[in-house]
Parts: sequence; structure tokens; C-alpha cells
Amino acid sequence: MPIDSTNNFATAPFEKRPFRNALGAFSTGVTIITALNSDGEKIGMTVNSFNSVSLDPALILWSVARDASCYGDFVKSDHYAVHVLSAEQEALSNRFATRDGDQFNGLHCTSGVANLPLLPDYSACFQCVAEYQYDGGDHVILVGRVVAFEDRETAPLLYYRGNYASL
Repeated sequence: MPIDSTNNFATAPFEKRPFRNALGAFSTGVTIITALNSDGEKIGMTVNSFNSVSLDPALILWSVARDASCYGDFVKSDHYAVHVLSAEQEALSNRFATRDGDQFNGLHCTSGVANLPLLPDYSACFQCVAEYQYDGGDHVILVGRVVAFEDRETAPLLYYRGNYASL
């Protein structure tokens, strides 16, 4: 059993599925992160690992799995937008959660800071400049400085124990 030298106690390895199920007890909002890849093409993915970090300076964080199809594009991106989805956007969340097809097909996006693709609908949106990246095991933690935001004050889409939920 490995020893955690910081706390001097033994830690047993966790089975991934029960650990993931236990983490699901914490309900989260659902976001779609958008950016442009190095070829200037729109990229996006559904993410529930979003969190506020600081009010001054205005910082947020999210994490991307190292095995995500657009991992390389997001870690190289200088800007990205975080769209907090509204309660009615479950289908859009599912659309951006898949690796297949053009997720932007038929969406009428506008352009934000640095030409970021902004989705037409959301509960809130944060446009960010990439500030820091940290190793997070099988993920990379991305910290962004918020340079613009909009709050449409609609009820958010929630994720709880592997299912969508709403307030």
C-alpha cells in the first residue's frame, strides 16, 4: 500500500466505478466549452468539471481528459468560452458530449473575444484567456481569466449521479 508522506497514512487504490459513483453524489452544473483549434475551426465539448476560483482577479477553472478527442486543441488554445447550460439544453449537452460529427452544424454562433464561437443559448457564458494549466492525473486543469461574461438568469441544467436534473 502506498504511503502518503504528507499525512503519513496508507492509501489503498480505489476501484474507479465506485469512486466515480461516489463523486456523482455532488451535483454539478453542465457546461459546453468552445474554442478555435490551430486551423481556426470551431471545437467544443460538454464538461461538468467547472468551478469558480477567484473574484479578483476573475478566474475560473475546468478540466479536460487527456484522452478527449480535442484535448490537444484545448490545451493549446489561448482563449475559450464556458457556456453554463440552461435546464432546457439537455439535447445540446448530449450533442457536444459525443465525439462524432460536427457538433456546430445548424447552430448560429456569434463571435466573441478573439473570434471565440459563442453558442446562441445558455444560462451564463464566460469568455476567458488561458491563464494556467496544472497536471490533474488523467486530466489537465485549465484556469482561465474571465474577460467578458453574460448572465441570462435562467435555471441551469444539473448533473447528479449520472443523470440530468433541474431545480
